[in-house]
Amino acid sequence: MSKITIDKINKIISGRCPSPIGYYRFYSVLVPLVEKDNQIHVLYEVRSELLLHQPGEVCFPGGAMEEGETEEECAIRETCEELGIKADTIKITGQLDTLYTYSNFVMYSFLGVIPYEELIKGIPNKEEVKEYFLVPLKYLMEKSPYIYKMEVVPDIKSDFPYDIVNFKEGYNWRKGRGEVPIYSYEDKVIWGLTARITKRMVEIIKGEEGGGAKLVLK
Repeated sequence: MSKITIDKINKIISGRCPSPIGYYRFYSVLVPLVEKDNQIHVLYEVRSELLLHQPGEVCFPGGAMEEGETEEECAIRETCEELGIKADTIKITGQLDTLYTYSNFVMYSFLGVIPYEELIKGIPNKEEVKEYFLVPLKYLMEKSPYIYKMEVVPDIKSDFPYDIVNFKEGYNWRKGRGEVPIYSYEDKVIWGLTARITKRMVEIIKGEEGGGAKLVLK
């Protein structure tokens, strides 16, 4: 092996694209706004019962990122595939906040607008989408979700080599915290990661974080 020098390290590091340490999966979703009857709505999907993961649960259009595409491209592609609409009918408003989970995946989210007349022309993919429904944004802004708070605790087995790390009496492992928001609308329940993104989106629009401008709905 050749000698390592500062110059050689500089060449290795300069221009390198940083990546997460460890194994992560990357997803991207669209939070679609749809104006119907002069009122802004948020579109949600109900996942098909044919899916292996979370069948029948409420979600936003989205999915796993493919190699070479951006977060925004993924959100648009997945929305088009699931709702049966064309990409040029989606107008991206901007990127919302990113969700980092304790279960080793990252979820990017984008706010976008889909015209109602274009939405109803689409034919949803029944293998992925059982149905979609609209929730008035005003309802979400006025209705606080139920919040279940939880702790994420490391599950350390008895065979961990505490003697090697010089903690023979054990170690005070760090714990995590999380919350599970739950919204109810008519016969639908919006919870989990979808509700977390919803709650954050509402906070941003209402200007409850980051000094953002407040939006007043009529």
